[in-house]
Amino acid sequence: MSRNGKWIPGLLLLLAFSQPAGATEGGAHMLDLTGHWAGILSLVLFVAAYTLVVLEENIHMRKSKPVMVAAGIIWAMIAFVYAQHDDRTTAEEMVRHNLLEFGELFLFLLAAMTYINTMDERGVFNALRAWLVSRGFSLRQIFWLTGVLAFVISPVADNLTTALLMATVAMAVGGDNTRFVVVACINIVVAANAGGAFSPFGDITTLMVWQKGVVEFHEFFDLFLPSLVNWLVPAVIMSLVVSKAQPEPLREAAVLREGAWMVVGLFILTIVMAVCAHNYLHLPPVLGMMTGLGLLKLYSYALKRRNRLEVANEPGRDELLPEEGQGAPLDTFTSLARAEWDTLMFFYGVILCVGGLGAIGYLGLASEWMYIGMGPTIANVLVGVLSAIVDNIPVMFAVLSMDPVMSHGQWLLVTLTAGVGGSLLSVGSAAGVAVMGQARGIYTFFAHLKWAWAIALGYALSIWVHFLVNGELFGVVAQGGH
Repeated sequence: MSRNGKWIPGLLLLLAFSQPAGATEGGAHMLDLTGHWAGILSLVLFVAAYTLVVLEENIHMRKSKPVMVAAGIIWAMIAFVYAQHDDRTTAEEMVRHNLLEFGELFLFLLAAMTYINTMDERGVFNALRAWLVSRGFSLRQIFWLTGVLAFVISPVADNLTTALLMATVAMAVGGDNTRFVVVACINIVVAANAGGAFSPFGDITTLMVWQKGVVEFHEFFDLFLPSLVNWLVPAVIMSLVVSKAQPEPLREAAVLREGAWMVVGLFILTIVMAVCAHNYLHLPPVLGMMTGLGLLKLYSYALKRRNRLEVANEPGRDELLPEEGQGAPLDTFTSLARAEWDTLMFFYGVILCVGGLGAIGYLGLASEWMYIGMGPTIANVLVGVLSAIVDNIPVMFAVLSMDPVMSHGQWLLVTLTAGVGGSLLSVGSAAGVAVMGQARGIYTFFAHLKWAWAIALGYALSIWVHFLVNGELFGVVAQGGH
């Protein structure tokens, strides 16, 4: 979901995307602090903090730490300046607006991560992997199967989890065939990012767009064909170098723990509740997700109660259930504790930092140049390119905060480009960074770069297909979700 290994070129362009969050709420008078010492210091502080994020793997400092500190200092300086102007409410209103943005995203992701971790703990993903590696498929079949599954699963299970699962399969089947492992991993990363682009659940950026109300749930499926083209074009090209050889099938057994399929069913129900809460009840989708998390906890309780009754009715049986195997207890709090807390805290820091820079006025300086001077199409295509260099989360949050007046087709375009643009570089997406770590020394930055031309061709053609199939949406001017 979030990503490591970023570089700074284009970071200042990122700062060109947004008006101050909450700038017009309650008719508050906004101060232009872009030339003020507090504004300049805030910008320098954000760039310094993000540089430390980029260097995470080198300096071994988790990415959440610098941005959390930077966020606090930036907003403290903003509040100090407003207090000097006898205004003690505007800064508070603006930061509360940003906290609300983060709170909804945080709880939504926490519920989703808990479900994913529970399905992993119950053996659902291991069962799928074991089935794939034991079927005796050829290398080319595995190349296409892992790509198809990555494209299909990522809209539900997120692109990071999906990429890691499929990369494990490719590495298990490919073995010492590094040429196959490289192209298979690239294919999986591109497919996972493309699949995540046409679903609110596939990527953090699409979730942000959906929760903001800019694109409705069913409207994401307008991006299905462009996303499919984004993956298929490089996949077809890369498949030409994949051998049809038949590797030795691996015999691997996997145990599905008690309640595994029930957890899958509850996850699907949770997604349905989130969608219905947003579409029909006009409530934040996070309410549906948290209700679903509550159902998972109730199911965990029911399993424990049933197991205790079985123990009571069987004299001589150990009171505690085994920790491994099919009868292992289901503990949702353990799955919740395994959530990516560093990532969640990183989102907090990024959202408040970008919101602070918006409140200062930096993000509004170049917004007119981007979306009026260059035009929305070029600006939105550039967003995708930037998302391969700079984290797509602050980029998309900045675009949503600016809320430019543009057609619905353009909102879908920026959703597409922000989602799939990260595939252009191996460090451009959470999926790519994770797979690089998993296939260390095999799937590398330069190995991915060799196929960047094919991925860029898919990127360009996906934009063309979007204009082709969704052309009527570009004539409908729509403002974002405020």
